[in-house]
Amino acid sequence: MSFKKNKYVVARKAISEELANFLFNYFLMKRQVAKTLFETKSIAPSEKMHGTWKEQQVPDTYAHYSDIAMETLLLILKPLMEKHTGAKLLENYSYARMYKNGDVLKKHKDRFSCEFSTTLNLGGDKWPIYLNPDQKEGQAIIKKEGNQEVKYYKASNSKGIEINLNPGDMLIYRGDLLEHWRDKFEGKDCGQVFLHYTSANTPGANDNIFDTRPHLGLPEFFKNFLAKR
Repeated sequence: MSFKKNKYVVARKAISEELANFLFNYFLMKRQVAKTLFETKSIAPSEKMHGTWKEQQVPDTYAHYSDIAMETLLLILKPLMEKHTGAKLLENYSYARMYKNGDVLKKHKDRFSCEFSTTLNLGGDKWPIYLNPDQKEGQAIIKKEGNQEVKYYKASNSKGIEINLNPGDMLIYRGDLLEHWRDKFEGKDCGQVFLHYTSANTPGANDNIFDTRPHLGLPEFFKNFLAKR
């Protein structure tokens, strides 16, 4: 399959099943630790250094921006990403989720930092991801509401291409071009990590490296850190 033509490709056994299993259990434990810390009020729920359940895309599901283990994956898998995409890439950020029963990932396209993306299956119950191969379908719409501009997403009616991943497999895709989603999750847990890059040749990519943080591994509040100083 040609990534250049289709804008996606599946890389089987990108990491070993043993490493995937280690990371899956690591992230399960991290979720448990974060839950205890929040419930005992040892840290405030607004503290995201241990992850969060308060994100908009998949509410009430544990997720973590820039977990250091996942940021390490972002680095070590860059050569494989470059091999499959044929592009020289810059690292932006990692984002891991431990999906739970009943979760839905609505149809969407991603922001600039996710130009070249991969979703890597860490383990748990199987849950297919869908891609719409028609780049023209699905689009963000900005509407004026009073004095504010509000961003909406107009989803397509596509049934999509179903892709199933085993632990250690990853789907590489143009997150900014291809609409992608997951239907309702019928299993118990499913661990996934997203690794995001931009092409070094894309205008603005160098100013956006590390998702505008000084370096990898830093939490989200470091975004635009240098510009704020």
